[in-house]
Amino acid sequence: MASLRLSNLITRNLSSRAAAHRAMAKAALFADSSTRTRLKRYNHHIDKAQQLEARLADTQRQEVSA
Repeated sequence: MASLRLSNLITRNLSSRAAAHRAMAKAALFADSSTRTRLKRYNHHIDKAQQLEARLADTQRQEVSA
């Protein structure tokens, strides 16, 4: 059985959360709300996904250097 390292679990969690926020961003575009509200929700979820992806890149960079 393959051993799971904590960094692998964190990486998987961050990437899946980023993917979920991208999906929520796309869903926000088709919601039954005003254009302003849809754009606000879309931007919020895209920003969150980008933050998570930046943390993921940081984690991977630290793992390589360690």
